Amino acid sequence: MRKFLGFTIGGIQQKIFNLVLITMIIVAGIFVAISAHQYREITEILAETSEEQLEAIDSISSSAMESIVRKTLKNTARMEAEIADGVFSNVRKNVNMLAEFVGKIMSAPESYPQIELFEPDIANEGVFSVQVLFEEGTNATSSKNRYNIGLMGNAADMMISMIADSGELGSCFIALEDGIMIVADDHPGTKFLESGEIMSFPIHERPWYIGAVQTGGIWFSDVEYDLFTGKMEVVCSMPVYHNGVLVAVVGFDIFLDFLSDVVSGSAMQEGFMIILNEAGHVILSPKTEGVFKVQVSESALDLRMSFWAKLGFFVTNAMNGETDVRLVPVDKTEYFMTASKIDTVGWTVICIVDKADTTAPAEAIKVEYNKISNRAKEEFISGLEKARTTMIVLLVISLILCSSGAIILAGRIVKPLTIMTKRISEMGEGHLNFKVKDVYKTKDEIQVIAEAFADLSVRTQNYIEQITKITAEKERIGAELNVAAKIQADMLPRIFPPYPNNKEFDLYASMTPAKEVGGDFYDFFMIDDNHIALVMADVSGKGVPAALFMVIAKTLIKDRALQGGTPAEILGDVNAQLCEGNEASLFVTVWLAIVDLRTGDGMAANAGHEHPALRHKGGEFQLVEYKHSPAVAVMDGMRFREHSFHLDPGDTVFVYTDGVPESTDNNNTLFGNERMLKALNREPDTDPKTILRNVEEGISEFIGDAEQFDDTTMLAFRYKGPEGN
Repeated sequence: MRKFLGFTIGGIQQKIFNLVLITMIIVAGIFVAISAHQYREITEILAETSEEQLEAIDSISSSAMESIVRKTLKNTARMEAEIADGVFSNVRKNVNMLAEFVGKIMSAPESYPQIELFEPDIANEGVFSVQVLFEEGTNATSSKNRYNIGLMGNAADMMISMIADSGELGSCFIALEDGIMIVADDHPGTKFLESGEIMSFPIHERPWYIGAVQTGGIWFSDVEYDLFTGKMEVVCSMPVYHNGVLVAVVGFDIFLDFLSDVVSGSAMQEGFMIILNEAGHVILSPKTEGVFKVQVSESALDLRMSFWAKLGFFVTNAMNGETDVRLVPVDKTEYFMTASKIDTVGWTVICIVDKADTTAPAEAIKVEYNKISNRAKEEFISGLEKARTTMIVLLVISLILCSSGAIILAGRIVKPLTIMTKRISEMGEGHLNFKVKDVYKTKDEIQVIAEAFADLSVRTQNYIEQITKITAEKERIGAELNVAAKIQADMLPRIFPPYPNNKEFDLYASMTPAKEVGGDFYDFFMIDDNHIALVMADVSGKGVPAALFMVIAKTLIKDRALQGGTPAEILGDVNAQLCEGNEASLFVTVWLAIVDLRTGDGMAANAGHEHPALRHKGGEFQLVEYKHSPAVAVMDGMRFREHSFHLDPGDTVFVYTDGVPESTDNNNTLFGNERMLKALNREPDTDPKTILRNVEEGISEFIGDAEQFDDTTMLAFRYKGPEGN
């Protein structure tokens, strides 16, 4: 390299100048060569492009709209059908539960008390209540009928609970074969005649009674109008037999307001929705004219037999379960249609959109595009003329200015880079400081690079210091967490058998911790010489807060239990103490039981915990499922449910935390309750320690080497009886 008039020949300065000069020459040459050619072709290209774009817009927009309509229709039909089917399916379950309960009452009437029920009282309007109606000619005062009414009073709370929890159910009823009607609803005022007398109810004439008796099982009626309210409804009913003799028909009135509102609302959007019954009749529709309107059943058209063959073919396939979106012509109009089945009642939801509505947006886009395209074409050609002249002038000026600027710029760039390169080459281990000197302050990328090197050198040194501190802190925290986990484990009873002198039972428990300190715990202790308390609990969250909350909860439960009382009373007092000052909003699920070792009788309360598994002597483990109470420490003032149970000698109870069924393998598949029961029943008659070992082996075989994130805590209690056999 050599200097000539301050210009470095052969260095970066010359290279930058050459690059700029050559680039400008090439750009100018290319522009001059192609500008004339482009100008000649631009008009033809604009015309062809405009036409092609118009065709593309038409094709794409029409295709996109049709695709959207097809997808939306199918999703809408399926979603509405699933919602309706869910309602009818839940009703089916409720009817079956009520029928089963009535059957139990009729099978063992001596086991149930007499609970008095009354005739409708208009003062109860708007309040869910249970009323008694009679069929005309029924002796309301006979001792037999009053006795049967008193027996059915045992079902009153269940009936009210079922209809109060659902907005779709109008009423719940039990119709006895003797002509007695037990009804639960919130509109007793509809049971009165204009004269003020209570109306008689023709039980044996109602379609739901006849249908249920004829089928001998659960039966859904056709759409009808409620005798009391006049609302459109479907009745789900089921007969109850005792010793092969019909004793009652139970059922629910399902008001169709929720479906009617959806169907009516569909007419305000693009397209509409109709619902067909099993006979192919339109039972719900927003249309008041034409083939899709609702007609009385005597004159209603079976759409499968429609004059329009493709409509009949589509409806036939839809009612058989085929739900693809199809284009169906009806009276000179083409409609997109799709359907979905409501399996529980056999109805069909059909969503319909006029094809013309899907093409209108594309036509509007084409008209607007033509206007914009013509205006843009004129403006573009005019601008192109001006731009060509302007660009020629600018190219000449730019060539002169860029050549001069390249010489000056190259000189400014080279100097700081040379100094920076020398300083960086001198940096090494122990000499990481890089300072920004005045020569680097060029207010461009060179200054940014220099500042970045300076910042990097500072951050590198700080990073080394921080890594050293973090490593030491991490080792300290790890050691403390290990100590915390050991303390937590030491708090749980781990000596087995725990009470060698008590021969009435055998007991074993274990907790396998996950990676970090958690909130699972178990406990058992003798309240007195004849009663033992069993505890299984799981605190929400992980880490040290959950562990501390676990210590408090375990201590409070044991201290309160030793003072006496039922499990519900114990959890109620512990809940009040834990809610006080619970700023972290932690809670704990608890299963607490107290067993009388002399009789095997027990009381248990379940505060949001897993269902226990019970094995009777000679049988297999099964889950005992019942309605839970909320978790402890969720809300102050909570009252907890409890239930009694009885253990015969040889019976075994197994309780656990959610870490057992929620253990996962490498595919994120849960271990689940079925696999847990299978492991329990591998050796159901063995001792508690072996039972827990079988479950642990089942989990281990299932999860393989998958990492677990929750503790697995288990307890097995086997009752041997007062003799200890």
